[in-house]
Amino acid sequence: MSKIIRIGTRDSALALYQAKAVQSQLKELGHQTVLVPLKSTGDIVLDKPLHELGITGIFTRTLDIAMLNGDIDIAVHSFKDVPTQLPTGIVQAAVVKRGNFKDTLVFKNNEEFLGSREAVIATGSLRRRAQWLNRFPTHTLIDLRGNVNTRLQKLEDSDWNGAIFAAAGIGRLDIRPEDAVNLDWMIPAPAQGTIMVAALADDVETLEILAEINHKETEICTKIERDFLRKLEGGCTAPIGALAFIKDEEVTFEGILLSKDGTKKIQVKRVKALNEHHDIAEWCANYILERGGNRLMDELQESHIKTNIYSTKSLTEDQRFLFNEKVKSESSDFVKISLNRIHPRFLKNEIQNVVITSQNAVDALLTNYSAIELQFKNIYCVGRRTKKMIENRIGKVLHTEKNAKKLADYLVDHMEGSEVTYFCSDVRLDDLPKILAENNITINEVEAYQTKLDSIELPESVEGVMFYSPSTVQSYKKENDANGIAFCIGETTAKEASKHFDDIRIAKVPTVESVIELVNDYYV
Repeated sequence: MSKIIRIGTRDSALALYQAKAVQSQLKELGHQTVLVPLKSTGDIVLDKPLHELGITGIFTRTLDIAMLNGDIDIAVHSFKDVPTQLPTGIVQAAVVKRGNFKDTLVFKNNEEFLGSREAVIATGSLRRRAQWLNRFPTHTLIDLRGNVNTRLQKLEDSDWNGAIFAAAGIGRLDIRPEDAVNLDWMIPAPAQGTIMVAALADDVETLEILAEINHKETEICTKIERDFLRKLEGGCTAPIGALAFIKDEEVTFEGILLSKDGTKKIQVKRVKALNEHHDIAEWCANYILERGGNRLMDELQESHIKTNIYSTKSLTEDQRFLFNEKVKSESSDFVKISLNRIHPRFLKNEIQNVVITSQNAVDALLTNYSAIELQFKNIYCVGRRTKKMIENRIGKVLHTEKNAKKLADYLVDHMEGSEVTYFCSDVRLDDLPKILAENNITINEVEAYQTKLDSIELPESVEGVMFYSPSTVQSYKKENDANGIAFCIGETTAKEASKHFDDIRIAKVPTVESVIELVNDYYV
């Protein structure tokens, strides 16, 4: 081939490994190639919208668009991430010989928790979650997202018992920890452990070249698995497992469909002679559908209404019920708080002026000392709820404002004395200290608690994000682009959000319920 084959790939470490594996095979065949790492989706130069072309996969759409635009010649994917229906004009050109298809449990300390009633396991996969809960129904499952290295680090930094990974991913990156064991009982995702190469349907020359690296046995097995998935009408988010393998001229297939909580499971296994296997996927899918799978899939489809609002703070059951019927919400804590030990030297004498801007600082003070030991003459705070908490547990608040900047302006004009003690986080805005310093007021900062940013990547369907502090905005930005609407609890949060978002909405009062009302007003 005279031209250089442009190999499109995502820019993660695992994606680059897979692309280089394909590049190496093509090089051995004497073909010139170049890697083209891509990060974000661009505009497609075609006269049809993406949905008409069938471009849907969250992990594949960037490469699909680049190929249709003529920016790359081929695209390398983790086959398990590829939708069962490829976009118009794009075809499966080759599958590389399958790697380790199993799921792997990476655990901390030891495996004794497997025999315990209580344990915490992390995974971002509904399939893994459902199969684990089916086997260990009393365990707690935690959502885990991000690239492989990020997920391993989150496990290391957590108090979880373990997390589940694809064996192929940690193996290919050579980062499999010693404390890991393959889950032989867990049925993998269709085509797990396989690299697929896609190309344009009308690029005959490239298709002929890629046929040379196609592994026929892997092609047969992954086709069966994906046909089974397609027949069940399940996408990547359905708890469906499928595995086919060839041994002694026989094809063995195992399939499973579960409810999201693992309480319902329908499983099938079938063996057929090689070359007589062509109906095995359809037979097994029908077997599951006829034994309650149809009803279970209907339940799953209803539960798969796409999330359009995400809260960066975990919501209570009562709060979730406040959303109207047009809102499908999810939530998690994007900021984790760790209370510090506050040294007695900061509190040995009465403090004339104290500034508290959050309930976390109140918790930190009362974790270290009793209310009697807190000798505060004048207490100033931010927020109605913080004020209520202080007055219920410590003492009377002299003055409160909606945000730190307004409080600083008030202190400059009305505060007695020229010194304040500010109980704050290791992450805080500069407004209050800066304003006080500019007006010759001495500020003694005491780090009462630490703020840890713990973001996850949100699904593309999310149209709006609920923020409750500048830190939640900062955490969100670690894993996500600023798309859609920022629903903010107050002006300080909105100021931080405005650095990234174009559409900012601010709640009437600084409460979670008021932010929910803001969301409902948008979806009337």
